[in-house]
Formats: sequence, structure tokens, C-alpha cells
Amino acid sequence: MENKSDALRGKRQRNKGIAELRRQAGARTPDYRRDDCEEDFTCKVCGFHAAPEGAGTGHRNHCPRCLASVHVDNEPGDRASECGGTMEAVSVWVRGGGEWALIHRCRVCGVLHSNRIAADDNPTLLMSIAVKPLASPPFPLWTLGQGLENQKE
Repeated sequence: MENKSDALRGKRQRNKGIAELRRQAGARTPDYRRDDCEEDFTCKVCGFHAAPEGAGTGHRNHCPRCLASVHVDNEPGDRASECGGTMEAVSVWVRGGGEWALIHRCRVCGVLHSNRIAADDNPTLLMSIAVKPLASPPFPLWTLGQGLENQKE
């Protein structure tokens, strides 16, 4: 745990140093709560080069190939999280109006976040996540027929 704390402390110090250099240079820090994120990134999990084009939105926040993300936000777009852990897609849910969203869980701190799916997300992986509860129910599948047989008698 000490190594983790030391790593987070070091990361905070580096981030503060970078922020100070940006302020001195007069650079405006983007606010992704309002501004589109037009940055490319390389996925830390699968190495895929992801670009905002193709996402169908100005806010690309996860890899379209493996659906992984990085824990950078406390609230969407604020870039205030100091965790930096890998966020894995653990579930999907359907928002009002039928829009799908991913549930990401941080492998470091366990926080859960919801993120809209992107137009170019891997459809096979999305479906495999969506059907996982059906493929692995909390009871043996052979017991499903027993309940129906007992009702007929």
C-alpha cells in the first residue's frame, strides 16, 4: 500500500508541475465538461490508437476496440481524478430513449462510471458484455426446467 501511496503522491506532484508550467506559458486548460475533446490517445490495455473521429460525439472517453478507459474524471470531463487506474467495461445499461451506455469499474480504486457508447465501439464485445449475466446466471441452468415441471403437477 505504501508503494501505491508513493506513486499517487509522485503523480500529484508531476501533475502540479505540469499545470504550473502551463499557467506560466499562458496555456488555457481545456474544460471537457464544456469543450469537445479532440485528442487522440493510445489505449493502455490493447495499444490501439483511438481518435475522436468515428465516435459520433466530441467526447471520446474509451477505446473502441477493447472498451477500456483510464480513470481521469471524478465528474464527467473534470479531469480531477488522481487515480489514473485502468477502467474496465463491466456492464451495459440502456438510458432513457434507448441509448446504450457502458459501466466502467476502476481496477485500482473500484469506482464505477457510466459512459455513452460510441458509434465505432466493438459491437461483438458490447454484446458479449450485455449477455454475460444470461450466460452465467446465479443458479444452475438445469434447474430452469424443474420449476416448470413442478407447476404442471
